[in-house]
Amino acid sequence: MDFLNPVINGFAVVLEPTNLLYCLIGVVIGMLIGVLPGLGPAATIAILLPLTYNVEPVTAIIMLAGIFYGAQYGGTITSVLLRLPGEASSVVTVFDGYQMAKQGRAGTALGLASIGSFIGGTAAIIGLTFLAPIVASFALDFGPPEYTALAMLGILLVATISSGSKAKALIAAALGLLLATVGRDIFTGESRFTFGSLQLADGIDFVPIAMGIFGLGEILYNLEERHRAAKAPSKVANVWPSRQDLKQASGAIGRGSVLGFFLGILPGGGATIASMASYAMEKKRAKQPERFGKGAPEGVAGPETANNAAATSSFIPLLTLGIPANATMALMFGALLIQGVTPGPQLVEQNPELFWGVVNSMYIGNILLLIMSLPLVGIFVKILRVRAAILAPVTALITLLGAYTINNSMFDVTLVVVFGIIGYLMKKFGFEPGPLVLAFVLGELLESSVRRSLLMFGGDSVGFLGRPISATLLIIFVLVALLPVIRSVAAKRKSTGATAVTPEIKEKV
Repeated sequence: MDFLNPVINGFAVVLEPTNLLYCLIGVVIGMLIGVLPGLGPAATIAILLPLTYNVEPVTAIIMLAGIFYGAQYGGTITSVLLRLPGEASSVVTVFDGYQMAKQGRAGTALGLASIGSFIGGTAAIIGLTFLAPIVASFALDFGPPEYTALAMLGILLVATISSGSKAKALIAAALGLLLATVGRDIFTGESRFTFGSLQLADGIDFVPIAMGIFGLGEILYNLEERHRAAKAPSKVANVWPSRQDLKQASGAIGRGSVLGFFLGILPGGGATIASMASYAMEKKRAKQPERFGKGAPEGVAGPETANNAAATSSFIPLLTLGIPANATMALMFGALLIQGVTPGPQLVEQNPELFWGVVNSMYIGNILLLIMSLPLVGIFVKILRVRAAILAPVTALITLLGAYTINNSMFDVTLVVVFGIIGYLMKKFGFEPGPLVLAFVLGELLESSVRRSLLMFGGDSVGFLGRPISATLLIIFVLVALLPVIRSVAAKRKSTGATAVTPEIKEKV
């Protein structure tokens, strides 16, 4: 019962009218930006960060969380109707969802995606409710050496597991760590990389970087890409799947819930990896894999379930360890710090209203999404016709005004513009911005943990290996770092072996 009391109190927090209203606002905004291709949850959260300054921390995080998981719902609509993923996590939904739409079954595809998303999200919230306190309790034993190893592993996993070039992701992460060192040394107070600027003496604030890289950078990039979008259909019918469709997709929904939950916990995992892994698993298990890519309902239900489950479970490492699992969680991390709340193992005990209020708001948010997603499909189809030439300038103006209101400073606006250009160039040349922002967020934690650890060990770095948890995490770090080399050697041996066998086979033939 001691465990249930804070959970029940969390419902009392989220059922307050203000928090309910912000939960609704969050999921509606999330669905809208999921529908509009390009402007993802990370960009939207970055743009809206200044608006959260004047509301209670739990209210702000409830709204931002609603944007995140609401976007997973909305991203499906453009994947099915336009063959254009609104979100990276909806990329694989295009394969079968668009084929179903071409067969006149767009409504069925959207219905299966909504039901799967609801089940996957709800299953992950239940898992989060029971697992998060256990992880937080375990993490209470963490000290600087453990946080050093965990931060290093988190950055490496995000850089190596995320989609795109691994080398470019590592370069982006290195740039993020470099940016984190700008300002006064946290131990000696000496200036670093400030070039004599007093405005850089306190370091670069997280908000201008996030608003520039994700907000303005995405807007500039999407202006280039949006003209390639197809036209939305005028009407979508039959959004309630038949009993046969539900029976066919039920296994994929169950497996997607479990797979998405566990992949969401891993640093670097997240919704995109979960949806791709689910699609691959369903295709591998299918008795007729050739149906995939031609309108298989499992190809829509599995990935959509998995990405919602992963989006929810990715809150576990953020709230319990203080380690963001992906770029959007890095923005959540920044939002919590702005509100004066430090995510980590102490959060569950010291701020249970916020912790359980945010967790329980997801139950409410998922129900709201299920209620709204199917009846509002027609409205979202109309929204898709909004021209980028109208939307982009308005969003850019809101971003710059938001940047100015942080400190009433033109320097912040300048920083947003500079990082907006950097974000645009990164997207254009295939550099994922996620590792940069995540490394920047974890940079201070990593530096302070390394230096405190070395003070503990008297300058002897071998001390990291003398503590079981930090030693285990460092071993995993080395294995992950060496994984590409191991794969390359294995592939080379396999190729050599096949070449050696071929003449013998030829002789027998």
